[in-house]
Amino acid sequence: MPENELKIIKGCQNGNLEKFRLLYDAYIQKIYRFIYFKTHNKEVAEDLTSVTFIKALEKINKFDPDKGSFANWIYQIARNTIIDHYRASKSHLDIEDAWDLNDDTDIERDVDFKDKIKEVEQYLKRLKPEQRDVVIMRVWQDMPYSEIAKITGKSEANSRMIFSRAVSTLKKDMPISLLLYLFLIMK
Repeated sequence: MPENELKIIKGCQNGNLEKFRLLYDAYIQKIYRFIYFKTHNKEVAEDLTSVTFIKALEKINKFDPDKGSFANWIYQIARNTIIDHYRASKSHLDIEDAWDLNDDTDIERDVDFKDKIKEVEQYLKRLKPEQRDVVIMRVWQDMPYSEIAKITGKSEANSRMIFSRAVSTLKKDMPISLLLYLFLIMK
């Protein structure tokens, strides 16, 4: 854990909760993307991201740097928040509202991107949930296997094996153009 991050956390734990904004700014996009790729719904991802950071703020005094990094800790909170959400709703959500195309960007490119996302997600849905989680954390979040292992509760070697098997499955099933898209463009 970067020493600066540890100082920020210690400041939060000592009552300076304004410092939490720095942690929020550092992790908001990563946590949002992680949750979005689990829920496939923009509004739900935004809500669950907010809940995750509220829980993190409420529990910041319980964070122990000796037990792992802040990243591991907040991803675990996000993962548990997603699980709680699905337990409460007991339904899977659609991606229809995932991308807002009402801005001034190239709409054709955005539509193509949305279509590619849908295609990639269809292949990811075929993976076992633990494989899908590891692929999302490794590819989109650039997490090292050591962090993935802590979040999933698996060993580092097991996390590597899960990722390797997931990639092998994707290589067999997914067209090469989508596989490249998954690993290069969506990162």
